Amino acid sequence: MLIGQTAINFLANVFSAAFGLLNVVVFTRYFAPAEYGIYVLGAGFAAVVSMFLSSWLRLPIMREQARGDGSDVRGLVLAGFVLSCTIGPATYIVARLVGLAPLAAATAVCFALSLSYYEILQELLRARLQAFTMMKATMVRAVLVPSLGLAFAMLGESGVLLLASSTLAYLLAAFVFTRNVWRGVALAFDRSRLLKLAISGLPLTLALTLIAVSSVIDRFIVAYFAGAAQAGEYTAGVDLIRQTLIMPAISLASAFFPMAVHILANRGTAAVRQHLEECLELLTAITLPASVGLAITSAHVANIVLGPEFRSMATQTMPIVSMAVIFQILNYQYLHISFLLSNRNAFYLVNTGSTIAFNIVLACLLVSHFGPIGAAWARLAAEMFGFFGAVILSRWAFPVPLAFGRLAFVLLATIVMAIAVKGLDMFVVGTDSFALAILIPAGVIAYVGACLLTNVANARDRLQRGVLVLRNILAS
Repeated sequence: MLIGQTAINFLANVFSAAFGLLNVVVFTRYFAPAEYGIYVLGAGFAAVVSMFLSSWLRLPIMREQARGDGSDVRGLVLAGFVLSCTIGPATYIVARLVGLAPLAAATAVCFALSLSYYEILQELLRARLQAFTMMKATMVRAVLVPSLGLAFAMLGESGVLLLASSTLAYLLAAFVFTRNVWRGVALAFDRSRLLKLAISGLPLTLALTLIAVSSVIDRFIVAYFAGAAQAGEYTAGVDLIRQTLIMPAISLASAFFPMAVHILANRGTAAVRQHLEECLELLTAITLPASVGLAITSAHVANIVLGPEFRSMATQTMPIVSMAVIFQILNYQYLHISFLLSNRNAFYLVNTGSTIAFNIVLACLLVSHFGPIGAAWARLAAEMFGFFGAVILSRWAFPVPLAFGRLAFVLLATIVMAIAVKGLDMFVVGTDSFALAILIPAGVIAYVGACLLTNVANARDRLQRGVLVLRNILAS
């Protein structure tokens, strides 16, 4: 079931990442760095506000809706979202305080509200294990964002118009599946329960909001010290890394988080620990080689994907951020499940708050002295700090397993892949496209071969079962 749910989520996110890549390719060529900077600053602000408005509603979805025992909190969630929307316009003041111009600030607030609604729908589908429906919603949104972005760009090469197009894209994608999610639900405005939910969800809300802040704070710091154009150049490379690497991790986590809650409620601690051991190995086996491979080939990727004005900055920052994403994924997509399973919501706040404080201080120091490249080094240091902090906190919450014995084989397979790709890269001559056409298959072959030899994530066992099933199908 884990593999099936993960495969569907992964397919959806690969589709989304492909169109996200298309966005970067088109937008960094069509828009000047300053206008693209306005867009990424507005989108970053919207992501933070969206997290603040909707995170407290994720708690009942993850804890009650995901049980699969008939619990239905959709009416309560819908009432909570309506209340959240009433305070959304007040965030316009915050947008102005962080440096957004009036029109960009207003558009970013609208974007935040549409993003909140879309994410709540996705969370409900995920909790009900409706992965296929969630995949369709993701695909619709992925297609709409670049399509409407290009359509709005015909009206003017403006970062504000690009924000407006994304707002409309998320709204349309959400409305397509609204009926499916809310069918049969009645608005449940239970004041006492909503208040209790808001209080219990406050630590998680603050923590997830801080996570969102942590993911975008560096672009605002770069904008403060170097301007919107430099922020746009810096963010293009960082977002390229994040879209490529975090999507597979989110696909896996979105499957095993609800399943872990379900297993703990129905089968107990020992069963959920066994489940999490498998999840950690699979998560690492997917993200570690991808991060290392992208770091090695980052110059080729930047030259192909990004516009000419964005390539120089990306070539410097992408290898650093690739390493930072490894710690970020292990922290947020694995270790944080310890806090969910133990109901230690305050630990989200402690871990994330300390990480973001560390990141802000270090980023301000490094960016002021070394420019945008300093923000990348600050991010790497902060993600390492947050990872080790979460390891310590998880020992006091739900002690999630850290199966270092099996992870050693993942590391070994990744080293084999890295040696093969780096060695081959020294001899490949030609265009960047030709180089990647050689390096990527070579890296995949080297890594898969090493995984089969060491049976990483039971790859050899699963291959044998797959071959047996295929033989039976052909025989019949």
